Amino acid sequence: MRVARKFLVSGQVQGVGFRFFAQDAARRDGLSGHVSNHADGTVEAVAEGEAEALDRFERALRRGPSRSRVERVLVDGVEPTGLHAGFEIR
Repeated sequence: MRVARKFLVSGQVQGVGFRFFAQDAARRDGLSGHVSNHADGTVEAVAEGEAEALDRFERALRRGPSRSRVERVLVDGVEPTGLHAGFEIR
């Protein structure tokens, strides 16, 4: 069953390759969606795919790349749209 989740990641997550890290993690699990920086210093990712793949993606976001310091990850379920092809950085 295809599901979708929105992740809002805070901490030292900009300027450390976090979006590229998230894109790689999403692609490894066949997820579609996007990741982007917000002006407040957070990173938002919206991903669609199988629930187990999204669980793995969340664990990767909570770990982050080596130069990051993830303080919090807020997760919200959203309706899958099926509109994304691949996983892009915005």
